[in-house]
Amino acid sequence: PRGAAGRGGAQERLAEAAGEAGPGGMQELLDRAVWDADGVRDDLRAYVAEHLGDPDGVLVVDETGFLKQGTESVGVQRQYAGTAGRIENSQVGVFLADAAPTGHAFLDRALYLPQGWAGDADRRAEAGAIGFRTKPRLAQAMLARAMEAGVPFGRVTGDEVYGGGRRLRLWLEEHGLAHLLAITATEPRWAATERGPAPVTAAALGAELPAPARVQGSAGDGAKGPRRPDWARVPIRPLRAPGKGSWLLVRRSLADPTDRAYHVGVGPGATPLTESVRVAGTRWAIEQCFEEAKGEVGLDQYDVRRWDGWRRHATLCLPAHAVLAATRAVAAKRGAPPIR
Repeated sequence: PRGAAGRGGAQERLAEAAGEAGPGGMQELLDRAVWDADGVRDDLRAYVAEHLGDPDGVLVVDETGFLKQGTESVGVQRQYAGTAGRIENSQVGVFLADAAPTGHAFLDRALYLPQGWAGDADRRAEAGAIGFRTKPRLAQAMLARAMEAGVPFGRVTGDEVYGGGRRLRLWLEEHGLAHLLAITATEPRWAATERGPAPVTAAALGAELPAPARVQGSAGDGAKGPRRPDWARVPIRPLRAPGKGSWLLVRRSLADPTDRAYHVGVGPGATPLTESVRVAGTRWAIEQCFEEAKGEVGLDQYDVRRWDGWRRHATLCLPAHAVLAATRAVAAKRGAPPIR
């Protein structure tokens, strides 16, 4: 209810929009009422799979920050928040989205509990929180649920936080899931050298790419229009699975050749470079989802302190966003103008 912004907290504004006398009912819904948030999450996943799911879809994992005052709310501490682009007092949620050809919507959510919180048993118990799990481990759990539920998709992608998670990469490979994850320039990858197979940093591998391996392509639209950097891909370690390949994908800015980004990919050996570029660009779909969910369904508008309260609020916001995404997809098929 953006029209009531500025008068009281989120529950008060929700209650006012619903015509209730006070915020008690909204607080009850997020705190003490008996209902299954994970069951609603499962219904959300089924809805998105039915209305937007596609074998060519890409599952995208990423986190977003929720700026908060004080230190009482579960998971709040000074940590990097992408929302602000710097270290701020905030909560961080990890989300999984389905970026399908017809539309983008969330499938799952998890609140990240920093080690400072997880190591304080009394504080954790008071907030009803579980123990520490890294962001890649949270991502792996959400991907496992999507796979077990039969969500149709073709690839998985994520930023350096998840590309740096060795266990996550091994899990994806063991389950035969094609993926393309961003990595840092210093991330070592096994590659053939003059002295045989050896770990080589992504930056070193990217610097030695031959000119014919480079192509110019688009990775989708950015804030200022289509991004058209220079792309190159080189095979790295051979895989035991027949018909599978592993690559290092390098993106180089045309305006500043020293500005580079690196991705490690595993998938069918015949995967063309253009497909790798497409998947790399699809990662930005989840940023659009965050912007929409915060601007249209109030994902960041809540006043809760406990673990269950955050999960319940996020769980109720995501189906609302999914309905909007499905509605846009139907309108687009009918040739209607874009819906805001």
